[in-house]
Parts: sequence; structure tokens; C-alpha cells
Amino acid sequence: MKAVFIVYNQAYGDEIVAVLDAAGHKGFTRFDGVGGRGSESGIPHFNNHAWPEYNDALLVMMDDAAVAPLLKELKAKDEATPALGLRAFAWNIENVL
Repeated sequence: MKAVFIVYNQAYGDEIVAVLDAAGHKGFTRFDGVGGRGSESGIPHFNNHAWPEYNDALLVMMDDAAVAPLLKELKAKDEATPALGLRAFAWNIENVL
């Protein structure tokens, strides 16, 4: 099992959830209003007067085989709108309750 952490500009709205829905992933945890700075551009997304943009994030648990197709869809979305910013990270889950 894998955990996939997806961080994306809030301008994507529900588009990222729609990608999960289309791939059949029902469960996730959503974090609204996540601040940070882009690893490539360094542009802050702090949801304040100086830096008004912000990010949302999703944490999704899925079978190993489902990760590559999801990352491919997210990469295509990021490449279509690179100014918004979208990152996804996957790591192993060792134990589940």
C-alpha cells in the first residue's frame, strides 16, 4: 500500500478530486489552506495580503499499482497549467489499522 500526498494551487478547485474520482479512488483526507513555497519557482503561497495564493492538499491511500497511473494524470494536469503548481509524493505504508 502507498500513501500519495498531493499539494496543489487552490485555483484547481475540485479538479484534483475529479481526477481521483475518475480513477476510482473514493477515500482521501483533505487539508485546506496549506501554505508553502514552490520548490522550483520559490513563489510563496501564504494566503495573506502580500502572498494571497494558497494551496490545498490531499492524502490518499492506495494500492501500489494505482500510483503510476494517478501520477501520470496529475503530471499532465501540471504540465497543462505549470504556473499554478501541483506536486505529488508517494511513499510506502507499512501498517494499517
